[in-house]
Amino acid sequence: MHTINANGYSVYFNDSIYTYLSTTLHPDVYSKLIIIVDSKTSDYCLPNFLANLATEVPLEIIEFESGEEFKNIETCFEIWSALTELGADRKSIIINLGGGVVTDLGGFVASTFKRGVEYINVPTTLLAMVDASIGGKNGVDLGNLKNQIGTITTPKAVLIDTQFLATLPQNEMRSGLAEMLKHGLIRDKSYWNKFKNLNNLDTEDLDGLIYESVHIKNNVVSQDPTENGIRKALNFGHTLGHGIESYFLENEEKITLLHGEAIAVGMILESYISMEKELISKEEYHEIKSVILAMYGVVEFTQKDIEQIITLLIHDKKNEFGKVQFALLDGIGDVKINQSVSDELIFKAFADYKI
Repeated sequence: MHTINANGYSVYFNDSIYTYLSTTLHPDVYSKLIIIVDSKTSDYCLPNFLANLATEVPLEIIEFESGEEFKNIETCFEIWSALTELGADRKSIIINLGGGVVTDLGGFVASTFKRGVEYINVPTTLLAMVDASIGGKNGVDLGNLKNQIGTITTPKAVLIDTQFLATLPQNEMRSGLAEMLKHGLIRDKSYWNKFKNLNNLDTEDLDGLIYESVHIKNNVVSQDPTENGIRKALNFGHTLGHGIESYFLENEEKITLLHGEAIAVGMILESYISMEKELISKEEYHEIKSVILAMYGVVEFTQKDIEQIITLLIHDKKNEFGKVQFALLDGIGDVKINQSVSDELIFKAFADYKI
């Protein structure tokens, strides 16, 4: 797979990532290399990564507990303190080795420590490979509210080694697949069509799909790095999806939904809203709903759940002037941004989702 040039950095794939690291990490350029991992990537990914890493830059590891509940400012404070104790300075470089929580949080730590040090993302989950690690968005949650504190600071590079996917459980793979489905729905109908039958998918096919997904996201971000326009298209499924994810995260009576599992529900709901606004046909909506439900199944919502999810929407970081903003489909493969949606229509979407 060829290198993809992004806004001020490049995305490298598979074997080329270790060549890139060996030619980049020189002790006359960097005073210290810090690898940030969570407890899962420390066990499953770090040994293989270190075995292939060739550098004479002094190296340190900083580990934190895995899970969305640790993606907060308290964890950042602990890592900033550890960096200070380890003697990290402006010439240090950070490698974030892990899933979306690690790349989001690690990028935020790097972009704020000593007013910014260079960092490299090495995503180890499908979700992080096709979404979280690309585009320079970094951040942490504020309580149960997703990504409320953060920066847009691009990495020095993104290094994708798809062999790390062998360490993932099935639900984590499915979580990442949701963002790939989204990329097809908002930008490329032919790409979406490839997901209608994944029965005979092999490793080479998956690598190709990942490459296309990264290319789609990078194309959108490159046009609008600071999300003033077309980058908002990437929020399709996320306005309601983030509300659902946050609600399930804070509610002890609910199972915790992975990011992609919540976004999958959000895409169905927001596709229904797109249909009701006559932006997609009934046939297109039912196609989207059937494909996504076949992969993810149905999540149960009570009336109280729905009401509380809707109240969370006002805190969505995409809102402007106190109004909830949606990115809705304008046919499969295109999108309309800055769309207002009534609570009544959201309730109708949830009602149809259950059918």
